[in-house]
Amino acid sequence: MQNLPASSRWATWLNGNYVVRLLELVQDLIVISLCMGLFSFMVMQLRGMFLSLLPPLNFPEVTADILFLLILVELFRLLIIYLQEHRVSIGVAVEVSIVSVLREIIVRGVLDTPWTQVLASCAFLLVLGGLLLVRAWIPPTFDGVDPEQEISRRHRIRFAQELTERGAVQPTLD
Repeated sequence: MQNLPASSRWATWLNGNYVVRLLELVQDLIVISLCMGLFSFMVMQLRGMFLSLLPPLNFPEVTADILFLLILVELFRLLIIYLQEHRVSIGVAVEVSIVSVLREIIVRGVLDTPWTQVLASCAFLLVLGGLLLVRAWIPPTFDGVDPEQEISRRHRIRFAQELTERGAVQPTLD
């Protein structure tokens, strides 16, 4: 690599995995900073919630704070899964959305919310519930199975079998 011209070294560097690794590292640092910020915000919200438990007790406010903390916990879990798997968990994201919609309905009160918003919320919740059902039927992707690599492996095997059938080249499989 020492004898290559400078433009070739840059092309090699850009085409290699160095850029991808560097971008993944920066992305991980961003997610870690989001985790720390979210955790700090959760601690502040928890402190505020405990202070709101002092008399006089405002039950709707306490309920809203508890539901908001649950949303923050789920978002934190989503970030942790992202750090571990480098993927966004659809199931957790849908669960966060469901809890957020239900929180808004509970905080505002169903009777005080216009019927069009209640109808739209119900339709949105039905769609999210459908997504959860579809997600339950899809094979798990967060236990180390990378669907893209699996499809690529199947394609390579099929391509190798086609070459073998033609007798052109002996395939090399992983």
